[in-house]
Amino acid sequence: MTGQGPLPPGSTIGVIGGGQLGRMLALEARRMGYRVGVVDPTPDCPAAQVADFHIVAPLSDVKAVRELASRSDVVTIETEHIAIESMHAAEAVKPVRPSSKVLANIHDRLAQKTFLQTHGFPQPAFAKVDTREDLEAAARTVGVPAVLKSRRGGYDGKGQSRVMEPGDLEGAWERINRAPCIYEAFVPFRMEVSVILARGVDGTMQVYPVAENVHRNGILHTTRAPARVPDAVAARAQEIAKGVAEALGHVGVIAVEMFVTRDDEVLVNEIAPRTHNSSHFTFGACSTSQFEQHARAVLGLPLGDPSLLTPVVMVNILGDAWKNGEPDWMALLAHPELRLHLYGKKDMKPGRKVGHFLLLDADTDRSLARADGLLAALSAGAKRPE
Repeated sequence: MTGQGPLPPGSTIGVIGGGQLGRMLALEARRMGYRVGVVDPTPDCPAAQVADFHIVAPLSDVKAVRELASRSDVVTIETEHIAIESMHAAEAVKPVRPSSKVLANIHDRLAQKTFLQTHGFPQPAFAKVDTREDLEAAARTVGVPAVLKSRRGGYDGKGQSRVMEPGDLEGAWERINRAPCIYEAFVPFRMEVSVILARGVDGTMQVYPVAENVHRNGILHTTRAPARVPDAVAARAQEIAKGVAEALGHVGVIAVEMFVTRDDEVLVNEIAPRTHNSSHFTFGACSTSQFEQHARAVLGLPLGDPSLLTPVVMVNILGDAWKNGEPDWMALLAHPELRLHLYGKKDMKPGRKVGHFLLLDADTDRSLARADGLLAALSAGAKRPE
């Protein structure tokens, strides 16, 4: 459905998905005077803890998603892993931002790579792989080294396997269970960056500073903003991200992850049509957080100021921090320049994102040097004397 003016406080945002991104969106929306409803299969999921209502159902439950839409004024998403049928069900009732058309170009990696190719955005060479013959042909045309990426469902390094030499082909494919995938040229990048921006219903955009990311075991470990790139590289990355949002017709926050090569070429890695882990720094270090910005965009409001108020480093906290029992939270909270954010998750599995903290310091090198020490102190589990 279309045709709707700006929604005032008191209106309801329906969110498909109840993880930490939905939680932080709900916190910001409720601060602004809006109601929030959530569909998610997990009772007491992070977003449900702060929402006005929670429909406990799988994201593929068309009836539940339709109910969410009927009780909301606008519907949005906090994950791209949503069945298109669910999106269509919501769109038959209320405006959905971003739309099913956006997700159709995103949640299948082949569709996403084809979209980028069609619109001329720079990216690593790739080939479609469905069969053993496809795999061998891809190795010949794209070359080695490369990365096999499953077409659906992968995140935080899941569904990916490296091919470092021709003899790795079969083993790499086995590691992703011979799933339909893409074979993508490995990029010897100088750094990974992301650009997060918001696009409003009227097509206006606000772009956050380029962020520099470091991953460990496929999971985002730290983000610093601003990124250590020349102004021309930052401008190029922002230009690409704006082009992607425009070509998609996206409404809301969108993240475009990119590689910066050793000769300062910028290549698109992945698109996330939602708020993003690498932009958590905005929730405490920018005039407008990505979550308020997303709410403003989908509600049809004027977009906020994305300015960075202070250089910042964001550090993810994983379930590994519980390896020795309850973490020593005072190891973090004793530092006045640190901002802690926990997501309300119950199952503290190793590798699972359960929170993050920000270090607000003009010297981001100093903050990064402190990050691992703070995490180590946190997970040591030693309680401070009272």
